[in-house]
Amino acid sequence: DSPEIKEEVLRKDDRFLTLLKDVYVESRDPPVRVKDGGGEHLPCKQEEKRLTKLGHLEALDVKKVPKGKISIVEALTLLNNHKLQPQIWTAEKIAAEYSLELKEVNSLLEFFIPFTVQEFPKETKKAIISNKQKKLT
Repeated sequence: DSPEIKEEVLRKDDRFLTLLKDVYVESRDPPVRVKDGGGEHLPCKQEEKRLTKLGHLEALDVKKVPKGKISIVEALTLLNNHKLQPQIWTAEKIAAEYSLELKEVNSLLEFFIPFTVQEFPKETKKAIISNKQKKLT
């Protein structure tokens, strides 16, 4: 706000102007370099796909999956087949049928078990209901 500062800012200094005329700046763009991780979003190779083996459940699931993977419906189907007929649907057969690695199939069969529905006889239901009706004191 002071007039002295404004005057000092607006005043030209001849000595600095002559020094500024001697300055020469040369600028060049650096050569373009491709980053090593530049192709992260592009697939390195085309993934091999296979058609799913769904049978009558075809409308419920995807039509193609990458090799080495299975769909949810396929997983449930192969787990159920193994549970019902373990002699026929061995880990080796499942691995060959679905293009999976044997160690992954063994892990799948060990850690994932399909649910079983159990229906209780009617007399058991009555016994359970009668116990609930009693008041606890």
